[in-house]
Amino acid sequence: MSTAGKRIPVTEERWKELNELKSAGETYDELLERLIQEHNRRHLADVARGVREADEEDLTQFDEL
Repeated sequence: MSTAGKRIPVTEERWKELNELKSAGETYDELLERLIQEHNRRHLADVARGVREADEEDLTQFDEL
């Protein structure tokens, strides 16, 4: 991984919120990675829930693929 960083402008309010989410010793890069992973897990859970709740007629059978 490159040590060169990118600057991401944020408001003072957002900076404070991010700082509150950050664990002791955690870098902002690690924090953002964790937040992205949590977002992806939540999105996958939402998709899975949508499939479970979908009417069977709305789903495509495997043998039709």
